[in-house]
Amino acid sequence: MARTLVVKATAGADAPERCAQAFTVAATAAAAGVEVSLWLTGESTWFALPGRAEQFELPHSAPLAELLHVILTTGRVTACTQCAARRDIGPGDVLPGVRIAGAAVFVEEAMTEGAQALIY
Repeated sequence: MARTLVVKATAGADAPERCAQAFTVAATAAAAGVEVSLWLTGESTWFALPGRAEQFELPHSAPLAELLHVILTTGRVTACTQCAARRDIGPGDVLPGVRIAGAAVFVEEAMTEGAQALIY
C-alpha cells in the first residue's frame, strides 16, 4: 500500500522557520517518491501566488521557490478556500497546478487509508 504525506503549512513570512520546515519536509518526501499533498493555509497562502515564494528568505534554508517547484512537479498543492478568500486570492491568481479547496477535501485526504498528516 502506498503512503501519502499530507502537510499543512499554517505559517508564512510571519514564522519563517516553521514555514520553511513544512516546505522542506514536503519537498524531501516528494523527492523521495512519496505521494505528497501540501496545503497552504494562513499566511502561507500567499505562496500560491506567482513570485511570492521567490521573495521568501531564510538563512541556511533551501530556497522556498525551489521546494515549491519540487512539490508542484511531483505532488499536489492546495490553497485553503477561506484563507484565499480572506486575501482576495481567486483561482485565476494562483500558480499553475495550485488548486483552491476547503476543509472537506483536507479531511478526506488526511483520513485516506495510508495517509499521514503533519501540520506546521
